[in-house]
Parts: sequence; structure tokens; C-alpha cells
Amino acid sequence: MIELITLQSGEQGLVRALHGGRHFIGRLAALGFTPGAQLTMVRNDSFGPVIIAVRGSQVALGRGQAQRVLITRPSNGQGS
Repeated sequence: MIELITLQSGEQGLVRALHGGRHFIGRLAALGFTPGAQLTMVRNDSFGPVIIAVRGSQVALGRGQAQRVLITRPSNGQGS
């Protein structure tokens, strides 16, 4: 597993785990960051928030928050 923040713009991943307190996990789950959800990094500059496309929406996360989302890269033939 790798941190979401490591993806470059255009790369995809699958959510595997969220690290943080109940409030943080509940908030991200409500935004669509649930285990198995496919996401695409829309923008990841070297500063400021990252923008992620997940479940048909674009979500901005702070860099610290994005470090607490663990993902895997999709295998060949997996995803939509």
C-alpha cells in the first residue's frame, strides 16, 4: 500500500485504508473514500491541496489528509 499523496496527476488507485480518528474516517467515507473505491488524481502540485476524482465527484484534500489515505494501484484488467 502507498499513500494517496504519492500519485501523480492522471494516475489511478484503489482505496484500501484510512488512518485517523472517527471524525476524519467518517468525513472521508461520506465523500466516497471507502475501501475498494477507484479514484484518479486530478491535480497534485508540489504545494497546496490535491484534487481527486472519486465516485463521480472531485474532492480537494489537504496534503496531510491525503497522506492518511492508503491506496494500491489497480492491477491490469481491474477497474472500469
